[in-house]
Amino acid sequence: MLVIGAGPGGYVAAIRAAQHGLDVTLVEKDAYGGTCLNYGCIPSKALVHGGDVAHEARTADHLGIDADVDVDLGRLVDWKDGIVDQLTGGVEGLCKAAGVDLVDGAAQFVDEHVAEIDADGETRTLGFEYAIVATGSRPLEVPGFEPDGGYVLDSRDALELDEVPDSLIVVGAGYIGMELSTVLAKLGTDVTVVEMFDDVLPMYDDDISRVIRERATELGIDFRFGELAADWDERDEGVVVATETEDGDITELSADAVLVVAGRDPVTDTVNFDALGIEPDDDGCVPTDAQGRTDLDHVFAVGDIAGEPMLAHKASYEGEVAADAIAGQPATLDHAAMPAAVFTDPEVATVGLTREEAAEAGYSPVVGQMPMAGNGRALTVEADDGFARIVADEPTGRVLGAQIAAPNASELLSEITLAIEQGLTLSELAGTVHTHPTLSETVMEAAADALGEAIHTR
Repeated sequence: MLVIGAGPGGYVAAIRAAQHGLDVTLVEKDAYGGTCLNYGCIPSKALVHGGDVAHEARTADHLGIDADVDVDLGRLVDWKDGIVDQLTGGVEGLCKAAGVDLVDGAAQFVDEHVAEIDADGETRTLGFEYAIVATGSRPLEVPGFEPDGGYVLDSRDALELDEVPDSLIVVGAGYIGMELSTVLAKLGTDVTVVEMFDDVLPMYDDDISRVIRERATELGIDFRFGELAADWDERDEGVVVATETEDGDITELSADAVLVVAGRDPVTDTVNFDALGIEPDDDGCVPTDAQGRTDLDHVFAVGDIAGEPMLAHKASYEGEVAADAIAGQPATLDHAAMPAAVFTDPEVATVGLTREEAAEAGYSPVVGQMPMAGNGRALTVEADDGFARIVADEPTGRVLGAQIAAPNASELLSEITLAIEQGLTLSELAGTVHTHPTLSETVMEAAADALGEAIHTR
């Protein structure tokens, strides 16, 4: 089996296939662990932690704790790089331990059972019975705002800054834009976010967006909603960005640099899919079946190139299913309980259906909600913004989904994801004793609220 791309989809697929006894070759042209581990999920969370430490120390005077904070971003980035190196080395070691043949190079298809690999300037061919393509995604470029590493930055540049910028314009209030805006604001940057939609995180419910926007505003982040970044120019060792409203009104914003985070595009143009007769769809993704199989029975696609949601854990899950399917196991993809998280302040985590989606799917939804302001643990850690919400089918009590805006929401979501996966009910969640005092009690209370039995909310 040939695996192209060693991100969270590719390396997991390779290891799982090797566990099944397959002869596996994994080809990676950049870095083991892919974008997530090297330039996304892990390094950004390391900087999130650094930003939190700096901000909490700087703003704890009301607790009787006074501190002058000096942020050496270069040292913070070095620490972040050490974590990345440790994990990428771990991925490489796991692959080798499983018996995967690792090749540093770029692979593309020659025909349905032969690939060409360019490694260290030398080209060789490799025959394969099965292939899994996991080439991931790249930042979406905005015309006129192509990254130059100096005045125009992308998310990867933002994670490698040597100094904290005095000011920054961020184009895009999606999950990447809001995560990085929050980090930089906590490190001391004056941040202005330009967003063409009318709120942050436009893919989420309004009450979730409101929690994140209000907290970001408290951190000093300014927002320009309903405006499009139209052009930029270098001026006075910085940039001036021209924004335009739908009515044509132009505003000029000045900063040290502009960070463009407009989304990501699947990478389907590097492996020569034409040689296989495989064509991406209108969204640029490769169509696959419930096992990750493309139009060719022996070629699979997993991760970002297989379509939304572009999540590392989704890629790993799809990689395992594809490898199992190739090994003859009865594995199929089930995205009904696919969690997602945004590491803003507070975090946002969702899984399954919203109330509206449940109604559209034919359920009779009932919703329970618990505000973090009513949770003792949230108050003691000064993180009482947000709520936990559970959606269920009223006649059966079966849990269908959840939306959480809260500290550690990414962790709180797991038990609800398990509940959906196992077909558990509101009564089973509400009847499970949760440790006190913990944030997880909000999940129990939300389930009880949906049943009309909540003790600590009304």
